[in-house]
Formats: sequence, C-alpha cells, structure tokens
Amino acid sequence: MIKSPLNYTGGKSKLLPQILPLFPSKINKFIDLFAGGCNVGINVEAKQLFFNDNLHPLVDMYHIFATKDIDFILQYIENRIQSFELSKTNVIGYNELRTAYNLDKNPLDLFVLIAHSFNHQIRFNNKHEFNISLGKNRSSYNDRMKKNLIAFVEKLKERNAIFTAKDFNDFELDGLGKDDFVYCDPPYLITTGSYNDGKRGFKGWTEKEEKELLLLLEQLHKKNINFALSNVLEHKGQTNQLLIDWLQNNPYLTPHPLSISYKNSNYQTTKEGSLEVLITNYTPAVLL
Repeated sequence: MIKSPLNYTGGKSKLLPQILPLFPSKINKFIDLFAGGCNVGINVEAKQLFFNDNLHPLVDMYHIFATKDIDFILQYIENRIQSFELSKTNVIGYNELRTAYNLDKNPLDLFVLIAHSFNHQIRFNNKHEFNISLGKNRSSYNDRMKKNLIAFVEKLKERNAIFTAKDFNDFELDGLGKDDFVYCDPPYLITTGSYNDGKRGFKGWTEKEEKELLLLLEQLHKKNINFALSNVLEHKGQTNQLLIDWLQNNPYLTPHPLSISYKNSNYQTTKEGSLEVLITNYTPAVLL
C-alpha cells in the first residue's frame, strides 16, 4: 500500500485493507470526489484516475508532485528547511516561511509547512492564507515522511491521473459509464475537525451539502453507475439520522461496517464508540 505523504485528517490509509476489496474488480475511470490525502485513489487499479478536491492549494501541490522530478522536489524541500532553519522548535523560521508562502503560493512551500504544522494540519483563513501554527516539539519533516513522499510521487507518475479543484457539485459526471466508479469520502457531518468546521477558509460542510451529495449519488444509481460512500452513522453518542434515513429509504444501498480501533462494528455502538461504514449501491464481488 502507498501511503500519502500528508498525515491527512480523516485519511483512509489504515482502512484500505477493508475498503479496497469492496470496490469493483474492474474499473475504467475512478473518480475520487473528495481526494484529500489521495490515500484511496493512489492504491486503486483503474485505467484512469481522477482526483478532485475543492482545496485548490492542495491540488496545486499534487500537480507539482505529478510533473516535477522527485530529485528536484526533495532538493527543494531540503533547501527550504535549511534556508529557514526549520525544526520542531523554530517558531520564527516557520512563521517566515508561512509569510513567504502566503505571498507567492509556491505549492512545495505548502508541503514544507504542512510537514511542520500543528498535527500536520491544513487550514486557511478567509483570505486563503495558510494560518496553522508550528507543531512545536512535535512536527517536522522526517525520514518516514520522505519515504512516503518518494513512493507516492513515483506511483503517481506511473498512473494516468487527472487533478481538479472543484466543488463536488461542479464536477462533470455526465459522461460516466457502467465500468466507471465514483468514491466519496466527504467531511463527516457528526464529527468536527479542521476540515469541516467552516473555519478553513473554503466551503464548510453542513446538512445542506450532505443532502446535495446524497441526491447526486441517487442520480448516479439511476444511471447504473457504481459508487461507494465513506461516512459514519454513529460517533460518540451522536447519530447521523439523515444518513440512516437515506439508507432506509433506498434498499439498494448496503452499509459495510469498518473497524480500525473501534470496539464495535455493528449498529449498537457505545457512547465512546464510532461506527464507520462504506456504503455501496452494488454487492461487492467478495460477498457474492
């Protein structure tokens, strides 16, 4: 498995052994509508990969990964770390690089910032300026991140990948056929993170967006296009009733419980538990 060089909040790297076997065995176009760290798409076998995310600075960074030589990328990162004397403790150097990035928006500077940011988070203010502070005494560009970056970039160059930075409602899905596949890993309505709290400088996630996505998936089903949706039905005592009602009203849908470190893998979770699922509109081959 290839792991994203980004420690992306909500990333699916640990769930891949459970998710990938549930995907169709034959995929022509694979559309990752909420690509995030690209953990899922980079590990899918398909004739063509589409990575979409509405966070355009992130997509700009992936464009660099896909088009620049890995030696150039690694050397640039090392040079920036040396130039700004970046470390787990140098707040001044980190803030200077952050200012430089917000002025010229160099995508590789964003990667260096993420490597050193608090919990490796990605967040922007309303002016689209990167505004996460240094992960003091915790975050840095290390050998593991470098190894993941090299493997990710090399794999990306082998794939027929297209990157777009659109809202999910604006992504063109009309031309898809029966062997194409749409995967959705949106922000989770009943969990709170820097990616869906409405404070990241881009579009937040509310019931409105959740309903629009579910309607889009219904339309895909009517066109006989397979899809899978990652989400949570319950989390720490909260219930996503909107999603549960959607499942009950559409009997062609199947929720597949996923387990990572959760104590429960059924609908009766404890207050501390969480029920994460992969919802499909088809029966996976492994279950036939």
